[in-house]
Amino acid sequence: MLYLIGLGLSGVKDITVKGLEIVKSCHKVYLENYTSILGVEKDELEIVKSCHKVYLENYTSILGVEKDELEKFYQREVILADRDLVEQGAEEILENAQVADVALLVVGDPFGATTHTDFILRATERNIPYKVIHNASIMNAIGCCGLQLYNFGETVSIVFWTDNWRPESFYDKIAANRERQMHTLCLLDIKVKEQSIENLLRGKKVYEPPRYMTVSQAAQQLLEIIENRRSKDQSLALTENTLCVGVARVGADDQKIEAATLSAMANVDLGGPLHSLIIVGKVHPLEIDMLKLFTKNKEDIAKYAEEA
Repeated sequence: MLYLIGLGLSGVKDITVKGLEIVKSCHKVYLENYTSILGVEKDELEIVKSCHKVYLENYTSILGVEKDELEKFYQREVILADRDLVEQGAEEILENAQVADVALLVVGDPFGATTHTDFILRATERNIPYKVIHNASIMNAIGCCGLQLYNFGETVSIVFWTDNWRPESFYDKIAANRERQMHTLCLLDIKVKEQSIENLLRGKKVYEPPRYMTVSQAAQQLLEIIENRRSKDQSLALTENTLCVGVARVGADDQKIEAATLSAMANVDLGGPLHSLIIVGKVHPLEIDMLKLFTKNKEDIAKYAEEA
């Protein structure tokens, strides 16, 4: 049996009771944490002590404890499941699931990334039974900012620009949501264990330093697109005064939320990753009242809410 178990947003204690019981009974446990970040404290790790083996995927995220610390605490080997294992060597996980119960632990909800959908499709092809244990993810926890979930349109991803690659497609999706007067959740880029073009061509396993996009960086890119389209006399779906909400480390004790105009958001510092940005659409009076809780400029919230 293959189990895909959501861990929630901020730490091991966010796992559901059902998920915890399955983890304790599984032959092997794989921890996939490359599509998000899971904050882990050593006293929270006991839930996998009873497992035969522990697999830790560590190439696009932050775990907060070193491999040696994990092995000392578990009193057994910790197998690091890097990108090759999760995306190219998935056969190992599936082969184990054919003969024993295997759990793949996923930060947030298991269906938050297409990688995990692919696991289910592969398991089905091999007649491996599977079960999904859901949990909170940024897709529903974003309601913490006070905007109603049913007022959100399509979720978009904002990617890091490079010197010769500056896509604007995410702006167009935000514009489409704005035309329907809907909010837009923007998931911000993560660059971990990425290789430069030069190292890729040379076949060198040399990786670039990790980068996590901040709300200020996302806002700056959007402002550049606005200025670019304004210079071409194109109609604008959003402006410097469009209301936005920046969130960081949702679900953690040090969660941060700040509401501001897009131009002000370009100077907001919410601290460490992960960040997400919401472009506000048409707002209900109750949503305005909630947004006022997350800003020092309460007058601006009511003033610029009318623009949507």
